[in-house]
Amino acid sequence: KTLFQSIHAELERLGNYDSACTNMGSTLTLVWIHRSIAMFAHIGDTRLYRIRRATEESATGYHLAQISEDHTFVGWLRRTGQINERQARFHPRKKVLSRALGAGHQFVEPHCGTVELQPGDRLILCSDGVIDGLWDHALLDLVVFPDSVQSSQVPAQRLVFSAVSESGRDNATAIVVEVA
Repeated sequence: KTLFQSIHAELERLGNYDSACTNMGSTLTLVWIHRSIAMFAHIGDTRLYRIRRATEESATGYHLAQISEDHTFVGWLRRTGQINERQARFHPRKKVLSRALGAGHQFVEPHCGTVELQPGDRLILCSDGVIDGLWDHALLDLVVFPDSVQSSQVPAQRLVFSAVSESGRDNATAIVVEVA
């Protein structure tokens, strides 16, 4: 939490010093892996996912779970089951952040937690530009089941290139970590 508060204070200080940076803000998702535990901290609408082999019957044999919470009104609607992925994607307020670093926000309350990891798990950290271009099922398919053309790229490249191809409306950044 201290790191997030420090970054927030610097963004606010920069905005006070340079008028071109007034209300500048950022989102941040970070992960620290120690043995079989991933500790994470997150603020904004970037995302952290975990892919794991499914223990129950599933169509793909894998399960994709969003670990981070989108700090938007639309994210809250989705978490509480009031809207589905399709409705969230096309909601007019999907980009309105309720939490961020800087951007005139008064308080910084990152979502922090831990996730147990197993060999073969994959973590995806990605910006909202990736999510704008790709549905959840596409994230799973691109990471676990690339086609013959995509298989020459590393998983993060597959996600970014596909997201830009599908949407191209926002920055697209991804990191994929495979747990040994």
